[in-house]
Amino acid sequence: MSAQATTSAETVVTLDVVDGIGVIAMTRPPVNALGEALRSGLIDALTDLNGRDDVQAIVLHGEGRAFSAGADIREFGRPPSGPTLPDVLNLMLDGPKPVIAALHGVAMGGGLELALAAHVRVGVPGLRVALPEVKLGLLPGAGGTQRLPRLTGLAIAQAMILSGREVSAEEALSLGILDRIGSGAAREAGIAAAREVLAGKLSPRRTDDLTVAPDAEAMAAAQARLDAARPQLDAPCKALQALAAATGPITEGLALERRLFLELREGPERQALAHAFFAERGTARIPETDLPAREIASVGVIGGGTMGVGIATAFLLAGYPVRLIETEAARAEAAAAAIGRNLDGAVKRGKMSAEARAAAADALRAGCDMTTLADVDLVVEAVFEEMSVKIELMRRLDAICKPGAILGTNTSYLDVNEIAAATSRPEAVIGLHFFSPAHVMRLLEVVVADATAPDLVSTAFALARQLNKVPVRSRVCDGFIGNRILAHYRKSTEYVVLDGADFAQVDRALEEFGFAMGPFAVSDLAGLDIGMLTRRRKAATRPAEERYSRVADRICEQQWFGRKSGRGFYLHDGTEGRPQNPDALRILAEERAAEGISPRSFTDQEIVDRCMTAMISEAVRVLEEGIALRPADIDAVELFGYGFPRHLGGPMHYADSIGIANLVARVEAYADEDPHYWQVPELMRQMAREGRRFADLNGE
Repeated sequence: MSAQATTSAETVVTLDVVDGIGVIAMTRPPVNALGEALRSGLIDALTDLNGRDDVQAIVLHGEGRAFSAGADIREFGRPPSGPTLPDVLNLMLDGPKPVIAALHGVAMGGGLELALAAHVRVGVPGLRVALPEVKLGLLPGAGGTQRLPRLTGLAIAQAMILSGREVSAEEALSLGILDRIGSGAAREAGIAAAREVLAGKLSPRRTDDLTVAPDAEAMAAAQARLDAARPQLDAPCKALQALAAATGPITEGLALERRLFLELREGPERQALAHAFFAERGTARIPETDLPAREIASVGVIGGGTMGVGIATAFLLAGYPVRLIETEAARAEAAAAAIGRNLDGAVKRGKMSAEARAAAADALRAGCDMTTLADVDLVVEAVFEEMSVKIELMRRLDAICKPGAILGTNTSYLDVNEIAAATSRPEAVIGLHFFSPAHVMRLLEVVVADATAPDLVSTAFALARQLNKVPVRSRVCDGFIGNRILAHYRKSTEYVVLDGADFAQVDRALEEFGFAMGPFAVSDLAGLDIGMLTRRRKAATRPAEERYSRVADRICEQQWFGRKSGRGFYLHDGTEGRPQNPDALRILAEERAAEGISPRSFTDQEIVDRCMTAMISEAVRVLEEGIALRPADIDAVELFGYGFPRHLGGPMHYADSIGIANLVARVEAYADEDPHYWQVPELMRQMAREGRRFADLNGE
């Protein structure tokens, strides 16, 4: 016999009684986020079932595609209201009837903490569990740091919590997180387990009654890793502190965990990471949102170099058939082989199955006949970054491609309006700026030319979702959003070196700040010849009053292009560490002498301040010119394309933490040295007068 009930006018849980087993279903689509309404609903449901004589056990499961993905992101940054998650867990733990948590889909964060407070945990195949709070600048705040180690042991719990990694149902069973893996739907698996509990065949247990054995070796190793991390973030450090308390009384551990959680919740790291989280999702808010996307069933890629290979791989990984065009058969074969290696790497990393890899290989056609692109829905050119080459190619595609085909250009800097004007259908041309390696990097700048049809923009954004990219809308300018800001920022690093720092100090300062690699190390990795070509392209339009450093040009004149040639700013000859190239330092000294510069010392913080102020200033100009829609879009570009430290939220979020008035004062002070380079953007000056923040301009 069963009875159906709901707890409120807004159905967040349903109750069902089956043969003495009370069944609570969380019905908060799409992922049963544990917001105030659902927490209240669970309190009501548990209270109801615990008070009923016809119920001997309780099953808790989630409807839809997940048990629970954890906290409701809409509550981020808001004062908590209603019952807390610990309130729900305490009612579950201390209730008179055993609770069986039946998990499917995902049980993440607070969702897993909810399950850890149950007396039995049953999963079904395909389940993934994790405590990923450190990725948002938090630690598990509802018992995760205390209850997980009581099931898995300290070493496994700290490895999971400090990394936030996901665990499959099978691994969760082997680690002790699950009591068993059932078959079929989670509800039925939970009811079957509840029947075994009532029959005495499965023993429920209260997690809080278990103990944790000390593991000094694992904790010391974790502490050493955190001590060595740069930058050293608050969340993993405090998570380890909470984990260390798990070996003591659980009441004390829970109290410490909650205190540390609340400290992190109000801290700048959590705010920045939450901003990054929302910035990634907010880029989809574009003027063309409501326009229907065109169907993309087949794709052509022109160019078999590193970028073309990466773009083709990205489309194949997403299930699209791809035709890759090169100028020679041997080059086409080499490109196909490189794509195959990329697909093999995806299989090795668990990103695709062997069967999917075979299907992707079958979906690739590499050759030299451009007329085979006549019936594809989208062509993306990834040829040499030279305007005449791209214009000639677009003219050929204009003659070959079917009506309605989208012509995409992967240019990094060039004028998409000029490229589009070379065709008879400029409305069909759009910039699709992938970042290398294109099958790995998540940023996709969608560059909208003056004549681009609006539905092409909505199509590009829909396509980006299929490719697992973060799309950001940009208007046309030299370098668009990211490379324009990068070019200005790189000048600041060159000026600091010319004035007295060396390559290693600048890289070290910015790496300590949070970048994975400093700008000179990045140049050596990418190849100094790339920057050389850009400087040559811009030479004719360089203002006479602009300060110019010839250091990189002179290094390139020696054919020192970085790692590919064995030396650049650094030596790449197998020497341990990252030694600076002494001949590059000699060139630097000669250029200082030629310019009459007496080198002065800079602290690492002064280097960071100058470089970040330069980046922010150019970002503000990008914003005030309407190249980017909103500050958060600029943050998304820098976070997902250029490695800006995620825990700082992006340059615009970081600017708010500095204060706009302080930034204006910095630029004015630097302008005493170089009034051409250091200019206060009018928008920045206006915002300083009005006391506004960039967060105010995000339209949220």
